[in-house]
Amino acid sequence: MGSVSIIVLLFCGIIFAVLAIGVGKVFGLSSTNPEKGQPYECGIETQGVTWVQFNVGYYLYSLVFLVFDVEIVFLYPWATVLKEIGMVAFIEILFFTMFLFLGLLYAYKKKALTWM
Repeated sequence: MGSVSIIVLLFCGIIFAVLAIGVGKVFGLSSTNPEKGQPYECGIETQGVTWVQFNVGYYLYSLVFLVFDVEIVFLYPWATVLKEIGMVAFIEILFFTMFLFLGLLYAYKKKALTWM
């Protein structure tokens, strides 16, 4: 039953996506206004080359921030139910923070935390 239910779920998801796009195409309003195709950046036309390369360090820095931001989201509910769950929850959160600490060490080793 497990593989059949996954196939049915996948099929239903594909059908739902196709139907949603189809309904949007049929009933949605479309505009052929030429202003729609213009580049938008605070209402000001861009000057010079618009395709510039950004340093990948900014991306890595934001990913490390996101990981630890999500960690805080998981720590709040854990802290509220720690007494009810007991030692099992404490050991699980130790493993969780250990893996995150290993990720921090990896980011530090790759110099992802040094600001440009």
